[in-house]
Amino acid sequence: MAIETQEKIVEMFNEIAPTYDRANRVLSMGIDRSWRKKGCDLTYRLYGAKKVDLILDIACGTGDMMDYWMRRASKNGIEVKKILGIDPSEGMVNVAREKFPKFDYAISKATQIPVKDAEADFLSISYGIRNVVERKEALTEFNRVLKPGGFIVILEFMKRENPGFLAKVTDFYLNRILPKIGGLISNNKAAYEYLPNSIEGFLTAEKMQEELSEAGFEVCYAKSFSMNISSLIIARKR
Repeated sequence: MAIETQEKIVEMFNEIAPTYDRANRVLSMGIDRSWRKKGCDLTYRLYGAKKVDLILDIACGTGDMMDYWMRRASKNGIEVKKILGIDPSEGMVNVAREKFPKFDYAISKATQIPVKDAEADFLSISYGIRNVVERKEALTEFNRVLKPGGFIVILEFMKRENPGFLAKVTDFYLNRILPKIGGLISNNKAAYEYLPNSIEGFLTAEKMQEELSEAGFEVCYAKSFSMNISSLIIARKR
């Protein structure tokens, strides 16, 4: 299944939304949790303020990253006034609203964020930038909505250069095992075939950092984990 347009990607996520969390728990084995926490904690530390007006979570999906932002704020003694989740998939946002009714939500593309210029302190996008077709336009939009000195936090599966033996083991899991398990849980095998295909067609972590720099950001932290297939990048708006 070749998914090429933003509309097709959104339609796919609408279809798998009811089983998305269950499939993710089985497939990821929770390896992303510590990195979500690290991303939040590092950003709060880098920002250095005890009060945060607005955090935007783009491609918020079923809302997990928003909950991490709130819980880590509490752990770090930081007051967060508002967290807004934005996603073009109504199906995913409906699940998020049921899970986390305390947060605000908007149905919108990453290129059309419904907030004013320089309004947000932080913007996060977790395992979602890969699904944004107009990526460079989205990065420009991210820069628009952030305050000067505000931070963008990206967690993503990145393409690897010169993969070694362990990477090949991971590729076997992604290409052979993941589609079967994800397909059984969601009854949509094509959606879970899309994941490895989208990683192979995406950027390396180094190239992602270059695009952030071109969009007006200064990278403050970048590290790959889980056999270098997943990366955390934190950058400040210049």
